[in-house]
Amino acid sequence: MKKKKVFISGPIQGMEHHQEYRSLIRHILLKYGYVPIDPWEREKIIYSARAEIKGAWWRNVPPPDFIKRDLEDISKCDMLVAYLPRISAGTCMELFYAKMKGKRTVTICELENPSPWIIFHSDVILGSIEDLEEFLKDRKYGKKES
Repeated sequence: MKKKKVFISGPIQGMEHHQEYRSLIRHILLKYGYVPIDPWEREKIIYSARAEIKGAWWRNVPPPDFIKRDLEDISKCDMLVAYLPRISAGTCMELFYAKMKGKRTVTICELENPSPWIIFHSDVILGSIEDLEEFLKDRKYGKKES
């Protein structure tokens, strides 16, 4: 049986040095038999190289290149997990794109009052990263490790 691929989406801009959430999500996905696809793994070198330009790294990264790769990765995945501890234009665009491509979308939303756009494009809304593990454990979408 083919393992399902899951794209990990979450804010980067303004949180370049706070990407620990990706490791937590990746660990949970692996535990339940998914293959995580995380754009941060290929892009973190770009962001660290641009760190000297505080807050403006993205102005010096060719957007068509990294956006194209992210969209291609989403297209190859079965599901997208969007982490929204705060509003992120990129994360919302990835969520929208995944939904338009017919992918299952799971949003971990820590926003008190999320936009109807976020709600509409999310198949499932969870309140925390820990809830992702419970969701995968309790649903047919996850395979608990033995």
